[in-house]
Amino acid sequence: MNLESLRTYALSFKGVTESFPFDTDTLVFKVGGKMFLLTSVTSIPLQFNVKCDPEKAIELREHFQAVIPGYHMHKQHWNTIYNEKDASDMQMKEWIKDSYELVKSSLPKKKQTEIDSEI
Repeated sequence: MNLESLRTYALSFKGVTESFPFDTDTLVFKVGGKMFLLTSVTSIPLQFNVKCDPEKAIELREHFQAVIPGYHMHKQHWNTIYNEKDASDMQMKEWIKDSYELVKSSLPKKKQTEIDSEI
């Protein structure tokens, strides 16, 4: 996975926006105004942070060298994923989707309905 494929995948979900709210290097993807994915546009190899259920986060860290506690994030709820380690593109996409769904499900029901009704 490279930066462009990550970006394309993240933007394929309904209601997603992208911005650089912190600096010119950190690309942030949000759903309903809440972050679900962050990445550095200059990191080589690609690495990114995704939100994760705390129990699943621990499980992933135990099974994948590519997964560590979220860098500069709440370590219980965020993982940093390193590309070019032992996780496939398909697994990384699954973790991005899980993060999106986790954040979206935390939004008010009205906001979730608005997002779901987008074309």
